Amino acid sequence: MTDARTFYDAIAEDYAAHFRDPLAERPLERALLAAYAEQVGPGGQVADLGCGPGAVTAYLAELGLSVFGLDLSASMVAVARRDFPGLRFEQGSMRELPLADGSLAGVVSWYSSIHTPVDELPDLFAEFHRVLAPGGRLLLAFQVGDVPLRLDRPFGHDVILDFHRRHPEQMAELLVQAGFTLRSSTVREPEVTRGESPVPQAFLLAQKEA
Repeated sequence: MTDARTFYDAIAEDYAAHFRDPLAERPLERALLAAYAEQVGPGGQVADLGCGPGAVTAYLAELGLSVFGLDLSASMVAVARRDFPGLRFEQGSMRELPLADGSLAGVVSWYSSIHTPVDELPDLFAEFHRVLAPGGRLLLAFQVGDVPLRLDRPFGHDVILDFHRRHPEQMAELLVQAGFTLRSSTVREPEVTRGESPVPQAFLLAQKEA
């Protein structure tokens, strides 16, 4: 199976074109991001981890956050820098963040933990907890389910990758174990008429205790 960096380097341009405005027909997602931005507060320093081509990063910036994007794929970062030249995007791993302890007001992991094996999630969430300041907020989005989605040769590229699905209760427990307090859990049913995967979508908001 292709690793995530190679997979996204291969499909970056096609992915960005296909998902140019991923929030356009997603009012619940826009509302959740707006609520998150209000809780973090104007000017709060936020990292959009696994930012891909940067559309969600840009939306968070429109909501008044001081946000930057980080992605494992150099090609995705290049697309994000081209399409959103006024924002900061860096290449790097969200498992080893080049950030000081307690340096962020918020972390967003918008469908970016889906390539992390379940036994490695505790370390990932511990890293999110490390870089957040006391009272900092984490927003986590993922698909719900037990069976991974395997994409084989997307957009005609010779790559393959599994996308892990999780259960909100499982993810909430892992967040609590990492030192977070769960503030909200939202599940949206699938909208298959819009070409979405036929599984629910989950959104967890957690906070590092002050």
